[in-house]
Amino acid sequence: MTELVRCTAAANAAWMNGDARGYAELNSHAEDFTIMGPFGGAPTRGFDAWNARAPAVARSFRSGVSELDVIASYASGDLVVLVTIERQRGEIGGVADRDWTLRVTQVYRREGGAWRVVHRHADPLVHLRDMADTAALASGGLPPPT
Repeated sequence: MTELVRCTAAANAAWMNGDARGYAELNSHAEDFTIMGPFGGAPTRGFDAWNARAPAVARSFRSGVSELDVIASYASGDLVVLVTIERQRGEIGGVADRDWTLRVTQVYRREGGAWRVVHRHADPLVHLRDMADTAALASGGLPPPT
């Protein structure tokens, strides 16, 4: 488990510096991978769909730093779940020194002796929101500035 956490943290650091290839080398994805990413929208299914989009998204990240806080971990047979807070900051989408802290649940499956990501759910809802802001967000609107 320690090595899996180390590789996940290093992969996040690569991503925050726009290195999609380094991320993928450290964080192998299963063919049936699904992602519910921090941008919202429908889940993406399959590694090929994610792999086609990842390099363009990764280029939006520069000069980043990343720290992985493991909140909980679960292991059973060939499955591991990491519940984490990815505390990240960097140049994102051309804006310098932007916070990109995410709540993440990532599921890994052992395949041929290696751990591969089978599911990732990430959202930027680290900071507590009230009911009105949450309802506005859930209905597709953006909450008013506070």
